[in-house]
Amino acid sequence: MRLRKKYWARPEMEASHIVITDQYDHKGNWSKEFKNNNEIYLELGCGKGKFISEKSKQNLDINFIGIDLKDEVLVFALRKVIEVRKIKGQEDINVRLMPLNIMLIDDVFSKDEISKIYINFCNPWPKERHNKRRLTHTKFLTNYKKFLKPGSEVWFKTDDFELFNDSIEYFKECGFEILYSTYDLHKSDFKDNIVTEYEAKFTELGKKAMFLRAKLI
Repeated sequence: MRLRKKYWARPEMEASHIVITDQYDHKGNWSKEFKNNNEIYLELGCGKGKFISEKSKQNLDINFIGIDLKDEVLVFALRKVIEVRKIKGQEDINVRLMPLNIMLIDDVFSKDEISKIYINFCNPWPKERHNKRRLTHTKFLTNYKKFLKPGSEVWFKTDDFELFNDSIEYFKECGFEILYSTYDLHKSDFKDNIVTEYEAKFTELGKKAMFLRAKLI
């Protein structure tokens, strides 16, 4: 579905210290942006921000960066972070949001700069000729390895059966170990799930969420 252009979104984002628009100027220096040496977790395709706002609230000793391509989506993530974290003024907070084409991500982070990646319900790109656009494809995983610390994990959720099965193979091909996987997350023994906006909608329709944790060996 095509998003209607929101011309007010970029000015609102640029007015916030939480949103980073000079993305390429922070490579290798993200600890300075956060003013600490805490680990940095990255959400690729943060949508309207429910996941990253809740995760950052639960883990105050971790820094979080959320990426999405469209200003029209990211501006609502900004509002959600402000709402959930009750932000007032310019005090330090462990969240940054960034408009970015994920194809360019290895120009934004340096070696060993990221400790975990979350990928929640990315586009499944079902046509074979489009498979390389999947955020779990070996093409992307190879890029992530350029800035992931050894032993880091990627947590992946999807409602697409074919994408999930293919992704398991992608991770293995790229030197990741599958630590955990389930074809029905909400009925599994995994207890650390945060339900995203999209996840809530499709589970009401009886669809299942699939989930895996993959570790970089």
